[in-house]
Amino acid sequence: MSINKHNTHILHNFKYFTPSNIQEACKLLSELPEDTKILAGGTDLIPKMKESVLRPSNIINIKQITGLTNIEEKNNRITIGALTKIRDIEKNSIIYDKANILHQATRVIGSVQIRNLATIGGNLCNASPAADSAAALIALNADTKIVGLRKERIVNLEKFFKGPSKSILEKDEILTHIQFQIPNNNNFSYYRKIGRVSLDLATVSLAVQAEVIHGKILKLSMVAGSVAPIPIRLVSCEESLLDKKLNNDLIQEIAVKASKEIKPITDARGSASYRKNAIKGLTKEAFNILLEKTETEK
Repeated sequence: MSINKHNTHILHNFKYFTPSNIQEACKLLSELPEDTKILAGGTDLIPKMKESVLRPSNIINIKQITGLTNIEEKNNRITIGALTKIRDIEKNSIIYDKANILHQATRVIGSVQIRNLATIGGNLCNASPAADSAAALIALNADTKIVGLRKERIVNLEKFFKGPSKSILEKDEILTHIQFQIPNNNNFSYYRKIGRVSLDLATVSLAVQAEVIHGKILKLSMVAGSVAPIPIRLVSCEESLLDKKLNNDLIQEIAVKASKEIKPITDARGSASYRKNAIKGLTKEAFNILLEKTETEK
């Protein structure tokens, strides 16, 4: 069999732009056709162009724009530039110590080679319901900073997604930063995904961020991925656990509730029924870990 069976070159022509600042990039977006694509890490865009799944007429490479690769802690908030590499987030001590759920999520995105190229902004702007960083950041109640040609706006990440591959970004807008409040010292965080193989996209995932004092859950975010058109908060589960102390019966009840709250489909990665059973298992695992933690601390 020939090793050259598949052509790995991009086979169509396109125009290529390298703006030096955000406003220049936004201006290009406003003037160029709708099929124009932003190049950040390129780990999703380039393979799709090689396979001719995407054939954009224009590419805007934003890698040269400064000020978008920072991880900064200020006023009890963490701000992450959209061009920050996934691997840099995974290895960052601030993230590990103060937003560990994001560390847990970023360390399971693809391979190390992918994480060395892929950016947090690209992972979010792909708007995949399976995006690992999205579930973790929604659990942290993160906001996005979006810059356009004539305006800037702050939008909560939960409202950023409109559907598979669809976000709220307007034609001339770019996601520049993600920011969130640092959880307090009484927090518990959990992120797990189940995939067909270790490097695959999630068939189902669950992020849990909780504030627990004296065994009682005072704040809680539960976010499921790959079980609906967008990552979703399991609001009914959250409300059922607030101001409660965990026990085995309550954990069983919440696991069943979680399976009823999601809206999965059957696709190449798994069936709807499998996803419902999987979310039960992840929910039980998360809260059994939390229960063991609270009992140990008594």
